[in-house]
Amino acid sequence: MERHYCPAGYRSVLNLLDTQQAIKSLKDCFQQQLGAALNLTRVSAPLVVRRATGLNDDLSGTERKVTFDRLDAPGDEVQIVQSLAKWKRFALGQYGYPVGYGLYTDMNAIRRDEQTDNLHSIYVDQWDWEKVLARTDRTIAYLERTAERIHRAVLEAETVLHSRYPALQPRLPAQLTYITSEDLLALYPDLPPEKREQAFAREKRAIFVEKIGWPLSDGQPHGLRAPDYDDWSLNGDLIYYHPELDCALEISSMGIRVDASGMFTQLRHAGAVERLDLPFHRAIMEEKLPLTIGGGIGQSRLCMFLLRKAHIGEVQVSIWPEGVAEQLRRQGVLLL
Repeated sequence: MERHYCPAGYRSVLNLLDTQQAIKSLKDCFQQQLGAALNLTRVSAPLVVRRATGLNDDLSGTERKVTFDRLDAPGDEVQIVQSLAKWKRFALGQYGYPVGYGLYTDMNAIRRDEQTDNLHSIYVDQWDWEKVLARTDRTIAYLERTAERIHRAVLEAETVLHSRYPALQPRLPAQLTYITSEDLLALYPDLPPEKREQAFAREKRAIFVEKIGWPLSDGQPHGLRAPDYDDWSLNGDLIYYHPELDCALEISSMGIRVDASGMFTQLRHAGAVERLDLPFHRAIMEEKLPLTIGGGIGQSRLCMFLLRKAHIGEVQVSIWPEGVAEQLRRQGVLLL
């Protein structure tokens, strides 16, 4: 199958103008609900960080970052962020947030090595969020309660959109279904991770897959995770079934963050202990940063899901391979 395609019989529910207006309605509603549900306040965030700080997200560890120096500081390399997973924890400590409270921000990133398709773009927009938690809250139960509150915020946004655009009928279940990556493997031992998620999401419609990063009983991890922010035993992905593409659509990756012990263990497993010399990593090892939980919620992904779109380019402006926009236009998919 082509990486960029129009599903058979697809037609957008909303025209271009209604789509742009609905995007604003959705974003305004959801971020208000998210802030109230998790006790978050909005802050400003960086687009670039200095390479030497170690604050940029390494994602799976293989992606090239967009790096450059500045006219007023030759040789001082800075990077466009890939996400704000580390910066947020640093900011919580700097701003002095108490336990149970946190921040969210509009994160804009460039992932130059992203393989673009209907779901992926080199331009990434998320609500990145992070909150301080007590050591006693570093549990799966706390993680699941947080995921449930995010899901409820999505349900509220879905209801608001339906009230303004009646053709967008609600289709999410009221409750999430929780499953570990190991249990998902046991259910579908002959399928790769992505297909396991698709099969389970098709059945349950809204799922939360837990414990991603460590190798499973088949010797392979369910997915790759950077070793220095999520605790691989206390993380998960919020996934919805997307009928237009018949796929499992990851809306959010989130987790309770590593403490000093967890970060050392995961860095050693990943063969990346040299990162312990970076300022961010030293601060965690010396317990100078708060214990936190956080994640990213894809803005374009959520818009794509709730507005029934078949291509992420229908809800964001980005750069696509030569000829893709024209090919999709002929098939009835209009990219912004």
